[in-house]
Amino acid sequence: MTVATVSVRDFRCYEAATARLDPDLTVVVGPNGAGKTNLLEAIYFGCTGASVRSTNDRELVRFGAVATRVVVRFVASSGEHELALAFAPGEAKRMTFDGAPVERLLDAPERPLVSVFVPDRLGLVKGAPGARRAHIDQLVAALWPARAGVRRAYSAVLAQRNALLARIRAGHATVASLDAWDQQLAGLALELIETRRRAVGLLAEPFAETGTLLGLDGELAIRYRPRSRARDAAAFIQELSERLPADLERGFTAHGPHRDELSITRAGREVRTYGSQGQQRLALLALLLAERELIGELRGTPPLLLLDDVMSELDGTHRAALVDLLRSHPGQALITTTDLDHVPEASGVSRLGVAGGRLLQSTDTAAA
Repeated sequence: MTVATVSVRDFRCYEAATARLDPDLTVVVGPNGAGKTNLLEAIYFGCTGASVRSTNDRELVRFGAVATRVVVRFVASSGEHELALAFAPGEAKRMTFDGAPVERLLDAPERPLVSVFVPDRLGLVKGAPGARRAHIDQLVAALWPARAGVRRAYSAVLAQRNALLARIRAGHATVASLDAWDQQLAGLALELIETRRRAVGLLAEPFAETGTLLGLDGELAIRYRPRSRARDAAAFIQELSERLPADLERGFTAHGPHRDELSITRAGREVRTYGSQGQQRLALLALLLAERELIGELRGTPPLLLLDDVMSELDGTHRAALVDLLRSHPGQALITTTDLDHVPEASGVSRLGVAGGRLLQSTDTAAA
């Protein structure tokens, strides 16, 4: 599955533009502030219905415009398809798949999977555990779409248990009323833990191998660290019971997979604590590339990989290693850069020029 074109109207700095992407590697080149990242964001928005940079969709609408629209045309084994998304402030998003309305792009019968690197995503490696948990849950959804609902169901039951804890603290309910919610929470917790454990287990080997290929010194490792040691529902419920006094004091549930951690280490040390900025960046790239490989193996098609300003902080050796990995493995990728010389062998890839919120040209591999 590959994205053929992305058309935008009144998105960020773009009044109207259409970008044609190469089935393999496309390099978007232009000065700072030209609109490279905005184009990358539009592709992500058109494939997922969400921005990778902002939680406020109003920011996506070009100044002076009343609405924005993004259309992604892609090619799958079943033929050519179109995802369209329109948004106006104060109104619900309007999303369609081949012209038919869908409630969420994630519910479209087919859509391109997409993975993205932006500098702010370094928080995935060096930030709080919540971001890593959410990322693994997204990987689970990409690998096994039917299991995506487990995390949502767990969160819903957890919210109900927390609300009941507040009522018990206030004297409006009894501890015995927790039993039903504990039973539900235990079943979903064990399923969520096992699914995450399996995903991380499958990811571990390609993650380590990719780190080596990127030239990161010291072996990379990734491990899932659940809080619970329970192997069955009864044991998990017992863990909840032992922590009930503390939960009642806090007013929320402090035990379960919503508090788990994902450990990323280099040479046996946590990258978030002991890794340099460069090592953290390479670890994130290794993670995204390893996930791309794993999803490709299990789903038959790897996600579109969007890499924003990734080359500026890498030296020549690591730049060459990254491009070699992108071109030697199946999958579609897009790189933004201010300097074409930062992309090794750029003369052999498709390029888009960007300046002042306009796409200047679409060049093939033979163009100057």
